[in-house]
Amino acid sequence: MKKTYIIVALFLIVCATTSAQVPDSVKYKSLDTYYFHLDYLKTDTALLVDVREFFEFRRSRIKDAVNIPSSGNLEKSYDTIDKNCALFLYCTTDYRSERVARRLYDIGFRKLYSLEGGIVAWKRDGFTIVRKKVKRK
Repeated sequence: MKKTYIIVALFLIVCATTSAQVPDSVKYKSLDTYYFHLDYLKTDTALLVDVREFFEFRRSRIKDAVNIPSSGNLEKSYDTIDKNCALFLYCTTDYRSERVARRLYDIGFRKLYSLEGGIVAWKRDGFTIVRKKVKRK
């Protein structure tokens, strides 16, 4: 009988300590193109961020995206954005956007979404892109 109580107590302790880790383990959501677009459209305080370099952004981008390159100082770049704002991040294939999402989580952002497959998947799935060249300001 005592063994049962000890086993139950250990089980509860293990469950309590691991359940506290769950929110921190998910730093961002990786969404396919359809759900990325849908969630972006239905979120009121959303910002679509292209984390590629300016020369990549200049060639083609998703409409209404802003360019904040991942190579810059992210802490200073995102300093003016409200931490409650949902950030929808994308790059070419999703490697940089996932890396940026993890870094942004560490500086306090919690509503982070990464486009699975990046702009390559966006084009492949038939979503439109803007090809008009922009000038650096």
